[in-house]
Amino acid sequence: MKRYVIAVYVENKYGVVARVSGLFMRRGFNIDSFTGQQTHDPRYSRLTITLRGDDFTRDQVINQLKKLHNVKKVKLLQNDASVERELMIIKVRNTPETRSEVMAAAEVYRAKIIDYTTNYMCIEVTGEPSKINAFSEVMRPLGIIETCRTGVVALERGSSIMEK
Repeated sequence: MKRYVIAVYVENKYGVVARVSGLFMRRGFNIDSFTGQQTHDPRYSRLTITLRGDDFTRDQVINQLKKLHNVKKVKLLQNDASVERELMIIKVRNTPETRSEVMAAAEVYRAKIIDYTTNYMCIEVTGEPSKINAFSEVMRPLGIIETCRTGVVALERGSSIMEK
């Protein structure tokens, strides 16, 4: 199965996000991540949806999204022509045995320690989803307590824009 990133430009109105996410439920499509926020123009929001499937699933999702009333534009983002980022906050055990290893890994991954107690550390890491996954795997044997991820946000590279 392939991974797809779809950008959706919508009117910033009550119920629009519910209609978009409801489409996935009704059609039986699974969402890997779903992020969205108002754009610089308060009349519109931009959603970024990632999903896995075949080409038929991708086409179905795009076609169904285009049919929704408040959707203004839908665009499939190509990996080589877009920039993706995600944020994760991870809480790990802070012990004398693991402390230096956790701090070294945070430095290698350009992560920030945002909270430090004698028993726990919270670390913020930002980057491509593959970097987030890799950092999580490095932390696993050191004692992950809790994680929270934002989901993918993405923009096309260069002069290409999505708005209206």
